[in-house]
Amino acid sequence: MSDAIKHECGIAMVRLRKSPQYYIDKYGTPAYASNRMYILMQKQINRGQDGAGVANVKINTQPGTRYISRYRSIEPSAVNYIFDKINKKYKKAKKIGGEDALQDAEWLKENIAFSGEVWLGHLRYGTHGENSIETCHPFLKQNNWRSRNLVMAGNFNMTNVEELFSRLVELGQHPKEKTDTVTVMEKIGHFLDEENQRIFDKYKHQYSNEEITHVIEDELDVARILRRSCRDFDGGYAMAGLIGNGSSFVVRDPSGIRPAYYYADDEIIVVASEKPAIKSAFDIDFKAIQEIKPGHALVINKDGSYAESEVIPAREKKSCSFERIYFSRGTDPDIYQERKNLGKALIPQILKAIDFDLKNTVFSYIPNTAETAFLGLIEGLDEYLVAKRKEVLLDGKPHMGDLDELLSFRPRVEKLVSKDVKLRTFITNDDDRDTMVSSVYDTTYEVVRPGVDTLVVIDDSIVRGTTLEKSILTTLDKLNPKRIVIVSSAPQIRFPDCYGIDMSRMKEFIAFRAALALLKERKMENVLDEVYELALANPMSAENFVKKVYESFSDDEISDKIAEIVTAPELTAEVQVIYQTVENLHKCIPNHLGDWYFTGNYPTEGGTQVVNRAFVNYMQGKTVRAY
Repeated sequence: MSDAIKHECGIAMVRLRKSPQYYIDKYGTPAYASNRMYILMQKQINRGQDGAGVANVKINTQPGTRYISRYRSIEPSAVNYIFDKINKKYKKAKKIGGEDALQDAEWLKENIAFSGEVWLGHLRYGTHGENSIETCHPFLKQNNWRSRNLVMAGNFNMTNVEELFSRLVELGQHPKEKTDTVTVMEKIGHFLDEENQRIFDKYKHQYSNEEITHVIEDELDVARILRRSCRDFDGGYAMAGLIGNGSSFVVRDPSGIRPAYYYADDEIIVVASEKPAIKSAFDIDFKAIQEIKPGHALVINKDGSYAESEVIPAREKKSCSFERIYFSRGTDPDIYQERKNLGKALIPQILKAIDFDLKNTVFSYIPNTAETAFLGLIEGLDEYLVAKRKEVLLDGKPHMGDLDELLSFRPRVEKLVSKDVKLRTFITNDDDRDTMVSSVYDTTYEVVRPGVDTLVVIDDSIVRGTTLEKSILTTLDKLNPKRIVIVSSAPQIRFPDCYGIDMSRMKEFIAFRAALALLKERKMENVLDEVYELALANPMSAENFVKKVYESFSDDEISDKIAEIVTAPELTAEVQVIYQTVENLHKCIPNHLGDWYFTGNYPTEGGTQVVNRAFVNYMQGKTVRAY
């Protein structure tokens, strides 16, 4: 994606199912779990570079022994920083207890932090607000009762924070912050306390308080806690938690908006936001990795047993398609094929745009996440040419040129755009910023025939169009092509996200700006007033009124207007912009139908309320996010 967009975070969890001594004996190191966590987090670094955090819980420690450890960091290489600190703990163990100490799991648990059986890691992308150590997950809710301690981290955004905050107040709490992270943790923490109290009341006449503590830890019903906690959450979430007794969980929203996968065998249970991370950390077959079902929680008990339980009735699965197009690692075999299919699906539109003149067309891509869609595009063009050759050779259809040319012709492929990652544009004044932005991308010269060739350049998505306008088109125009066709493997992004991706302000979308320009040209500005009045009068409506802004125009009309907007007056080449169709999106990514960015069909009522509120903010000139 040429436009920088911050997005959802990443989670990682490791639970050792055997005694810590087992791993030392088998793998020869006390850092087996730590090393696996490090790989899980490094392989998901694409999901968060604003900060990171790791927590560890030891099971069955003696009173007086610290059993919860946590490090968080906002250093530039936060994951490395944290695990360097954790590794120093093992060096400290060797210094204190000698070489034998590193082979003694019980000694390590008694004396060294981060030597427990349960691990939770988080990678943060701050989609809004400040970036400080306090905003980094995991968060910790402490209590002197071991089974009332809660450590939480998540990949989520809630649309109804105000409502959830009010519920906490109704429960008698006095929350110190009004953020979705703190609100969610306090809500789950409240019902964790109630579950502890329920079991205590059940056994208080049978056991001493000291004995009841152990009974509670063994009987804690985590699924019940989550059923009571999550029933009024509205948003997209994959939330992970550790309880002080050693139980843990990962719960997923009922529409499956945010991803969560797990693998389990007799040694470990591991959870991550992406499958390739699990594959890399444990060298297992992709087919062995399972997806946590929407509305379900993977609950791991204190004894290491686990089950996937429904905690909220599942809805139609609407897992985020935008994540598949851009955010997730393309090494996932399913995502890799989906992205190739997206590129291939664009061929009819591209051929029409270039008047089927492949001979005078050069194909390229905007690095680097669009590369896979580009491969699919070229693969599809090869298939198209094979079909055309068959028509000539088998059906006797006429063709231009000689037979050798027909058989040997291949699409012209060049790497025209490269990004200079060393350039930084933020340390500059406003007057010089455009010049700096235009220099971020460079191009390959002497491969395009001036005034003859058409350039077809594919990007995975075009959100704001700023980089396209200020940098990429200017760079390509230096090659003096006849035409430039910019192709997006994603459909037009028309509506804001509210489930964890930093796209919440309407005026930033190039498609919205294009619709506004068309309304103005056709003297239809009254539509904006109508939508504004509806959204203002019906703040809790489940209807997306903003759809009316677009409904008078075809996709092609909006694409053409986008091309006009991003074409600077000084450009000499003709510019055309092509977007993927929503129909093809669904064909290419059939199992992940969350398409609210493109269609405005939000999977939760809170999402619809957010888009209407975002439009009201635009009309009122407010630049705040709508949730």
